[in-house]
Parts: sequence; structure tokens; C-alpha cells
Amino acid sequence: MFKAKLLLIGPSESGKTVLANFLSDTVDTVGGEYCPTQGVRILEFESQYEGSGDKSLTCEVELWDCAGDFKFESCWPALMKDSNGVVIVFNPDMPRHLTEVETWYSMFISSQGLQDRQCLLMAHHKPGSGVDSGRPNLASHLNRLPLSHSNLEEDPEDVRQGFRRYLENIVQTLSESREREEMSIIT
Repeated sequence: MFKAKLLLIGPSESGKTVLANFLSDTVDTVGGEYCPTQGVRILEFESQYEGSGDKSLTCEVELWDCAGDFKFESCWPALMKDSNGVVIVFNPDMPRHLTEVETWYSMFISSQGLQDRQCLLMAHHKPGSGVDSGRPNLASHLNRLPLSHSNLEEDPEDVRQGFRRYLENIVQTLSESREREEMSIIT
């Protein structure tokens, strides 16, 4: 069994908590009044998928729903410790979010040296907004990262499947790391 620590980061009011609740099957507050996350919320759940051959693999997921307010910046190194992946959530309809994505990328992804497949950009569309499924206008180096559009009102199952594909990449990375470690012990 694998254990993955994933950080859900991004600007304030981008929909991180709604997505975290949905992806972890938590039904605390799916809608209603906006209440900013203070620091971090950690949601734990299991995810199963087919591995190589006929093996079914289980992954214990710690989904860290991180506050988007920069007043918590001093806590970020502790949040990043031992993380296996980062999902940057942003609202593509808000111009300031498009510029903030680069800051989140440099602070959480490039500083940790994560591989592209350990990262996911999630353009979260709020209920009632028009959905443009094209690539948002982001900094050029961010175009190599996988991008998923999220609209829980229109197609929630597509959001869940996109996250499962991302999680499979994380488990594959963990598996390769475990194999390298085992081989280094043997040799």
C-alpha cells in the first residue's frame, strides 16, 4: 500500500475547499457562504485503482487543503515537508489568479524539485460561470504542466476521473522511488 501526501494550494477563493471535500467524499460544506481556510485542513481517504497486471492497488491519501492567504507563508515549509504532489487550484475567470499561479508554482513546486507529473493545474469554474475549456493565459513554463478543468456543477465525474489519473501518476512515482531504494539496498 502506498501513502501519498498531496497539497491543494492556490489563491484565496479559488475553490480549494469545495474540491477537497468533493474529492475526499466529505460533505462538510459543499456550498453556501465563503469561509476561508485558516492554515490547513487535512483530509484522509483511500483510493483504489488497477495496477500493472491484475493487481489492485490501494493508496492512502492525505489531501492537505492549504489556505490561500499569504499571511500563512511562514507555515508553508512545514506543509511542503514530505509532500508527494501539488495541485494548484485557480479560478480562470479571475485575472489576479492567473498571475498568482506562477508565484504558487515557484514557492511549492520548483523549490521542491517536483517532476511535472507530480503537479496538476486545476482551473476551477464556479457555479454559473461560463466554462472555457481552453488553456488559460499562463506563464510559458507552466504550459508543460498537466491542466484539468473542474466544473462540479456540469461534470463532477470528469473532475473525479481527472484527479484519479493524477493520483495514478503520483503512485507510479512512489513505486519507482521505492524500487530504486530497494535496488540500492540490494547492490
